[in-house]
Amino acid sequence: MEIPYTVTARPDTGLWNAKVGIWLFLASEVMLFGGLFSAYIFLRLDAEPGYWPHGLLNVPVGTFNTAILIISSVTVVLAWAALKMRRYGRYKIYLACTIFFGILFLVVKLGYEWPQKYDHFGAYIKTSSLEKYEKYLGNKHLLAEGLPPRVELTGHLHNEAALHDPNIKEYEIALDKVYTDPTDPKLDRPHFLYVPPTDQIATVEKADVERATMFLPTHSTYFASYFTITGLHGLHVLGGVVIFTYLFFFGGKTYRQNPEHLANRVEVAGLFWHFVDLVWIFVFPLFYLL
Repeated sequence: MEIPYTVTARPDTGLWNAKVGIWLFLASEVMLFGGLFSAYIFLRLDAEPGYWPHGLLNVPVGTFNTAILIISSVTVVLAWAALKMRRYGRYKIYLACTIFFGILFLVVKLGYEWPQKYDHFGAYIKTSSLEKYEKYLGNKHLLAEGLPPRVELTGHLHNEAALHDPNIKEYEIALDKVYTDPTDPKLDRPHFLYVPPTDQIATVEKADVERATMFLPTHSTYFASYFTITGLHGLHVLGGVVIFTYLFFFGGKTYRQNPEHLANRVEVAGLFWHFVDLVWIFVFPLFYLL
């Protein structure tokens, strides 16, 4: 039995089956990511001054990944247009480009950017001990300028054993550049070029630390939100890549039977891909720039 309306439009909706289905699916996706973004915004608005990290993500990497996804949205449209013009060879070229850009996005995000966080360290200083580390924090200057105080020292942890060994009473931190001149608030904002930790070592007593951890989901609600949302988005990118790979290798039979049927499949997959791109357009400014 042949399933109706896989190519032609249904008379009641004016759409073929798969297009109805993808729009219903995307509606549920809007609710999923909308809930996560709303939670992130409310968590940030309710955060105490100094306890919400910022300026810690690599803006050039985020910009590069944004460009990758935007370009991939163009190539998937070109692949669909090529099918409409019955140019199967061009379709495969454009679809291969889309697959390449999707894989490149995942490599940059999961293979380069995430591991940087695993090597970065942050120690929240107790309120009673902030004065002791004023030379690094520069809170007197920040408060005079009407800016929120700093309560965390971040950088590269030299003695990682201190995280697990109770006999080690101090953390040795190669500080981030912001602490080399704590009176310059510009250093506490996102940088276009990646700024690695400096050679300036700060010795922080464990007794003065409220909590200390690498930049993992346990570090703060910021990184818990970051890894949750970017991880879920990455799974969507992976899903899109798998679908496009299937259409690339096994779409020939469908094309020979009915080229319009394959064009419809690519259009549906493309709508999903555009949604994935749109989600990242929200992720980039919320996490990287603000």
